[in-house]
Amino acid sequence: MTESDVVRLARDLIRIDTSNYGDVDGPGERAAAEYVAAYLSDLGLEPVIRESEPGRASLTALWEGSDRTRPPLVLHGHLDVVPAFREDWTVEPFAAEVKDGMIWGRGAVDMKGVDAMYLAAIGRMIRAGAKPARDIVIAFFADEEHGGHRGAKWMVQHHPDDFRGATEAVSEVGGFSIQVGDRRVYLFQTGEKGMQWVRLAATGVQGHGSLVHRDNAVAHLAGAMHRIGQHVWPMEITPPVETLLRGIADILGIDYAEDPETVDRIVAGMGAVGRMVEASLRNTSNPTMLDAGYKVNVIPDTAGGFVDSRFLHGQQEQVLRKLEELAGTDVKVEPYILEQSIELPFDAPLVHKAIAAIKADDPDAVVLPYSMMGGTDNKHLATIGIAGYGFAPLRLPPELDFPGLFHGIDERVPLDSLEFGTDVMVRFLADC
Repeated sequence: MTESDVVRLARDLIRIDTSNYGDVDGPGERAAAEYVAAYLSDLGLEPVIRESEPGRASLTALWEGSDRTRPPLVLHGHLDVVPAFREDWTVEPFAAEVKDGMIWGRGAVDMKGVDAMYLAAIGRMIRAGAKPARDIVIAFFADEEHGGHRGAKWMVQHHPDDFRGATEAVSEVGGFSIQVGDRRVYLFQTGEKGMQWVRLAATGVQGHGSLVHRDNAVAHLAGAMHRIGQHVWPMEITPPVETLLRGIADILGIDYAEDPETVDRIVAGMGAVGRMVEASLRNTSNPTMLDAGYKVNVIPDTAGGFVDSRFLHGQQEQVLRKLEELAGTDVKVEPYILEQSIELPFDAPLVHKAIAAIKADDPDAVVLPYSMMGGTDNKHLATIGIAGYGFAPLRLPPELDFPGLFHGIDERVPLDSLEFGTDVMVRFLADC
């Protein structure tokens, strides 16, 4: 059977290893950028590839719309993926195998499947002689999986003219469906928690491991990591999360209240995605890395570690102060990566058009806002005045643990979901 455009594109992109190892060198995104550029060039567009460092490639292209007096919309994705190790998977992670009606492979969900969906929608419209409602800045970035410093952040700092005049954007991690009771609900992303990664630097006195040492850098660090990891952040419900919880409560027949017991019942009714929603109810801080010492019988005078902290909109400073308090006097909290939070209105023309595009294929669906616990490249576009939403529409089978597939083992996406999303994106782009 002949593969559809979206399936072919997704499989081709997954087969290009663009693993992002953070500060450690990897294959880079150049090969994937060249693949996308060739596809867009064949459609008559003029993509430009730019490298922040050798191999770390992003690209942009302008697709002219019907009404060129309106501000452009940025349609963007990222080309990098988190690493995958063959011994952990039941399939080869970069083979893009098709089985059980799904494409399996690293990036199938995050986000080469969605990249393919965007590209397939663009291709279908151009081949049919159709234009988007307004100019579209097509962008595919490097380095999203490590904060975007070599990708979107570098692009807005060094090539802001590529996005000149744009006021809105759409990208990943919004528009996917979940089953709530007997209703299908699509979650449209209107917000993102801020990202505050910090390094803990502990100091002490170096000495022999056999002696009594009360000023031990490793012990100071371990204590700080334990206190931070065990800290219970209070529940704080932001406006978009309240709208989501009220909508889910209505479907479940629960009287809405902001007490922990009621909120827990509402979140539980959202199934696997409840873990994502739970993280949007509070600030979070998780120790993730440790580095100390060089020999068993030598107490080092320094020890370091990293904490992944995510803050609710407008709460960066108070979260940082709390981390410093929890770390204690012998451990310094140093900034590593800081990116802002985003909170945008759900009652907006762009959102209404996205909802209409979904309901054309799924008229009985409910669409509700949600605030993402992580972050996307929309954070970087926000620094130049572009309001970025998450809209990657996927109609998913109720039994699929979609949130668990992000960065997960045996990552996969249903073929039917990609086909549905391509249809929705065509309608959305024609009306955006």
